[in-house]
Amino acid sequence: MPHRIFRLLTVAWVGSLLTIGYAVAPVLFSSLDRTTAGAVAAQLFRIEGVLGAVCGILLLGLANVLIRRGSGEYRRLRWLVAGMLICVLVGYFALQPFMNAMRVAALEAGTDLAHSTYAARFGMLHGVSSLFYLIESLLGIVLVWKLPVNTGDGAAPQGARDVSGKVTG
Repeated sequence: MPHRIFRLLTVAWVGSLLTIGYAVAPVLFSSLDRTTAGAVAAQLFRIEGVLGAVCGILLLGLANVLIRRGSGEYRRLRWLVAGMLICVLVGYFALQPFMNAMRVAALEAGTDLAHSTYAARFGMLHGVSSLFYLIESLLGIVLVWKLPVNTGDGAAPQGARDVSGKVTG
């Protein structure tokens, strides 16, 4: 059962990460004005940040349980999850508050962010945040790719031989 929960949390996290970052956000910016698209994207990335933190913590806990139960293949996966979690913590919980503060300050000054004195600094932070998001995405793809196929739940691996020597699966 922990193997299945590990898989479920992994695909939920990585799937939402890829969907929001590489499908939803570009559509928002191509369909809406920049200010509205930025506000909606910020809310979506906030949800993604919380989801990533929760999934990352749960996956690390599950990986430790599975390793203690003898599933050594989760040692490598634990490092991938830890890397993704660091990206979430830095990208969302460290950089995003500064970016949001600049967005609010620009609006309070009566201008949009692109035409404010914060534009260059916001652009730099956005670039760094995007880099962490890209790294998190790539680590997530590797994590999904390296998920164990045979979880020891009684199912024979693909192409395994039965007692009579015939190939099953």
